[in-house]
Amino acid sequence: MTTLITDTKTLDVFCRGLAKAEYITVDTEFMREKTYYPQLCLIQLAGPDTAAAIDPLAPGIDLKPVFDLLADPGILKVFHAARQDIEIFYQLTGVVPAPLFDTQVAAMVCGFGDSVGYETLATKLVNARIDKSSRFTDWSHRPLAPHQLDYALADVTHLRIIYDKLSAMLEKNGRASWLTEEMAVLSNPATYDADPMDSWRRLKPRTNSTKFLAILREIAAWREIEARKRDLPRNRLLRDEALLEIAARVPNNADELAKIRALSKGFAEGPMGRQLLEAAQRGLDLPKEQRPELPQKADLPAGRGPILELLKVLLKLRCEEHQAAQKLVANSADLEAIAADDNADTPALRGWRREIFGEDALALKHGRLALTADGSSVRVVPVHELEPAP
Repeated sequence: MTTLITDTKTLDVFCRGLAKAEYITVDTEFMREKTYYPQLCLIQLAGPDTAAAIDPLAPGIDLKPVFDLLADPGILKVFHAARQDIEIFYQLTGVVPAPLFDTQVAAMVCGFGDSVGYETLATKLVNARIDKSSRFTDWSHRPLAPHQLDYALADVTHLRIIYDKLSAMLEKNGRASWLTEEMAVLSNPATYDADPMDSWRRLKPRTNSTKFLAILREIAAWREIEARKRDLPRNRLLRDEALLEIAARVPNNADELAKIRALSKGFAEGPMGRQLLEAAQRGLDLPKEQRPELPQKADLPAGRGPILELLKVLLKLRCEEHQAAQKLVANSADLEAIAADDNADTPALRGWRREIFGEDALALKHGRLALTADGSSVRVVPVHELEPAP
């Protein structure tokens, strides 16, 4: 029978039992379509021998036992694709659950490909089939049906076996330290403390006009702060296209602002319209030396284009050899940076990534390694092995 906890006393007893576990598996169900912050609708927790769903919307329930459990440094918290779940708990408590184990990242380290889904791991490692019919359910609606709770709990019960098997793989292949490096990022509160003044970057502007970017930064920050205040999705408050058009046209008054598509006359003439115009003016008034700029993409020196292509082949080979996801080791920007600069500030030249790829990438770039084909496969060989014997 599916367990749903709806009162603080039962929750406290359940969490006290989990406090003795070496690890717990964790998942959440939430809604975000109508709010800026995710609305937590369900918490699923499991230990090695027990599991339950907790209803955070139940009248009078106090989630402190859950929060205390997640903050306990002696218990490993196992998630799949943890970032959004952790963001929710961090917003509610100001504390990042730690220590962490993300099975999606662990699977990428162990050769299951890029951003592998939970259903794929459940099929491959547990031989379980996940019923996807409840995936897009309204988790805020009460009462929850038994099939919804079964679906939700499957996300933590199968996760136990997935964790056990991935842990064994990491022990066998000696890559636990790789995962530790990645978990350090997820455990850092700065990962979830987004500065409103950086929100303009997600709009991916295509011009490097510093005047345009200064205005865009100010009005995007205003929208971000206002959306948080009102707990509204950004685009419900003001669409991305409107921000880009305002930064390009720079309206000076409510009448000009009202001519922007997706803005009503009432919005333009009201308090938010006035605040938006003030934000645009702040950007316009910024001295040139204080205006933001887009990062300049380094032009590859002449002749380095083919090197970039060789690095792509090397990356594929090394990732196949080490059974690691390419996305986790290096992306196109990393390869371009290495092709242009031996000392590029890129993760691919640090830590375990340098060990399995970065060192060889530099050696290939400088002619100490070569790629050869034998008709059916490509190999990496030291150049001295290709030199004819005297």
